[in-house]
Amino acid sequence: MENTNVYDSVNDLANAIKKSKEYIEYKEIKQKIMKDQETKKKIDEFEKIRYEEQVLAIQGEKQSEEKMKKLQELYSILVKNPDVKNYFDIEVRFNVMIADINKIIGEAIKDVL
Repeated sequence: MENTNVYDSVNDLANAIKKSKEYIEYKEIKQKIMKDQETKKKIDEFEKIRYEEQVLAIQGEKQSEEKMKKLQELYSILVKNPDVKNYFDIEVRFNVMIADINKIIGEAIKDVL
């Protein structure tokens, strides 16, 4: 059995993530978008409402139709800006990568959970 230092492997993974196309593009576009205070404010509002609705969904509670409508309106306004649309697209790719990593780790340890 190979004696692997888990912490070294995790640090290697962290460095690989930071060098990934998904991470680099996400960081760059996020920095660009967040320089515009008005756009940042709208994205922060959108993300706050989206988070609140996700929490309700996870808890099995009914989502607010009013907030869902507000989310759709905010999204429609935000994605008219090509940089913001690009930001959301890249954010999805980054989140998929992180979810895949979490799934792989979860699968590896599921027999002890």
